[in-house]
Amino acid sequence: MFKKVASDVLGLSDVGSVIKPVDYDKVDADDYVLHEDGEEIYFLIKSKADEYCFTNLALIHVDGKSASSSKRTLRRYEYSHNKFTNVALETAGTVDLDVEIKFQLGNEVFSIDVHKKFIEELKDLYKSLIRIAELTRENETYYDFSRKSLDLASSTLTSMRHSNTSLHEEFKQINEIAFNWLEESKKHYTIKDFGDVFKRYINN
Repeated sequence: MFKKVASDVLGLSDVGSVIKPVDYDKVDADDYVLHEDGEEIYFLIKSKADEYCFTNLALIHVDGKSASSSKRTLRRYEYSHNKFTNVALETAGTVDLDVEIKFQLGNEVFSIDVHKKFIEELKDLYKSLIRIAELTRENETYYDFSRKSLDLASSTLTSMRHSNTSLHEEFKQINEIAFNWLEESKKHYTIKDFGDVFKRYINN
């Protein structure tokens, strides 16, 4: 009993392990993956209290709060609405038992301890998250450029309007064209599925 309490205090009981694909169906997170919609698990970290399930569409966090409680809270973070920032990998020192993957997803900050024997797998995850963050940042820049280009085009068209056409009709036409164009631009520069990135960097 004392050993269990001591390990909880020291945090040793909550050092995560990287789960192999063959065992994905044995974890709780798999029950919440949208398999019916083509969602797939690409990386999974499990400790006694938590599961961190990285799919092509989202991070699914099964939050156990503590290793001694059976209560779980499920949280899902869609990549299309939450961008990765501040991605970092902290390697182990000589006497350390664990390495640490850190990142921010949307407004949530994550710091996940994983046994140091999984360092090679963590490197793959690190590269994947870095690349996803880069792609998201690049697409935001392109989308912002598209918006500015549209504003300039709309202003130019308005200044060149024909006198024999009502202002109301021209505004309606310009607004409709702008809305449709912006919607298509947003779809083009918003990535929802990052399966290709995970496939490129993760070697299971």
